[in-house]
Amino acid sequence: MGTNPTNVFVYGSLLSDDVVSALLSRVPPSSPAILPNYHRFSIKGVVYPAIIPVEDKKVTGKVLLGITPRELHILDTFEDIEYERKTVDVLLTDSNETLQTDTYVWQNKTDPNLYGEWDFEEWKKLHSKDFLKMTAEFKEELELPDSKTRVAAYESFYQGLASIP
Repeated sequence: MGTNPTNVFVYGSLLSDDVVSALLSRVPPSSPAILPNYHRFSIKGVVYPAIIPVEDKKVTGKVLLGITPRELHILDTFEDIEYERKTVDVLLTDSNETLQTDTYVWQNKTDPNLYGEWDFEEWKKLHSKDFLKMTAEFKEELELPDSKTRVAAYESFYQGLASIP
């Protein structure tokens, strides 16, 4: 594991400073950015998005700058096995510079559950409160020796919600 800070392009729930803060206990500096030749899909049955390579599409998001190795480990754990961390080139929208960053790409490129386009504003209105609670619980658990994976934490949290009348 390197000791250098990493830049990470985020495009889903991590666009929310509250979610980032819940995970990393700080909000790192960031820059608005565009990831070319990828598309951001909604995923059936969950509230977070997936990106996979799609020619001539683009994903708007932002780059979290100066992520420490420990924070990167937390993000890796949070993104869990569904995503794979890859190095990509993004375009910084405020300076038009290209920057090499890491991002999390959906592992299953032919996933039948991917559809449409994920919308951050809609997510904020409908899902951010619950997602933030789930994230905070996940982070607390992370400190424990036998913590759940994020997928398990997500599933048990949202099952719990579903059972509330």
